Amino acid sequence: MSKRVQQQDAWILHHRPFRDSSQILDILTRDHGRIAVVARGSRGARSKLAGVLRPFLPLRVSWVARTDLGTLTGAEAAGAPTALRGDALLSAYYVNELLLNFLMRHDPQPEIFELYSAVLEALGRTDSVAASLRSFELELLGLLGYAVNLDHEAASHDDVDLEQHYDYRVEQGPVRVERSDGPLVFRGSTLRAIAAEQFDDAEVLRAASRLLRHVIAHHLGGRELQSRKVLLEVHRGRIAE
Repeated sequence: MSKRVQQQDAWILHHRPFRDSSQILDILTRDHGRIAVVARGSRGARSKLAGVLRPFLPLRVSWVARTDLGTLTGAEAAGAPTALRGDALLSAYYVNELLLNFLMRHDPQPEIFELYSAVLEALGRTDSVAASLRSFELELLGLLGYAVNLDHEAASHDDVDLEQHYDYRVEQGPVRVERSDGPLVFRGSTLRAIAAEQFDDAEVLRAASRLLRHVIAHHLGGRELQSRKVLLEVHRGRIAE
């Protein structure tokens, strides 16, 4: 039995060539979650969809599906493309790659759709790309059921002490330690500041980047994000200059 969907709000996360003139699209939709569809003939010279089927342009899409892979039947722009350049554009591709790795197909999560739309808007208008990404990562992990516990000690569930040091362990949370050094050792005050998203403080932002990089890598189970590698290489190049 086929399923037909009309005029669904959507964003394209990824596209790849398929046969001579078609492509397969990974799409994030508001009410149907992540889907995959074939856009037949969309790479052809006469295709009306050539300028529409691209990332970071809000869309309304229609498709029919008889199997896990559907067929696109229509697409139109639902607004202006998000203005993304430089680090903001690279970061948006990183966000797309995160969703491709974390989201199962056909799992409706309207909250994640709204979060994605919001982070694209934020990346397009902010000078603090890193702060926008850290806020997105924290909220995404929470929506996925991987909420980062930054407020309570793992063993006692007491409030994190602002003056103490904690080793953050992904499957447990903050564990109080006597030492102040280590890749995932943070002051309690820093953990609380990350929880409050006080990313205007450069030290808090750096700590959040270190913590969330580790947490995300853990949940990815060893899968490497190519977009993160590109971002790191670009920044290393700037430092070398």
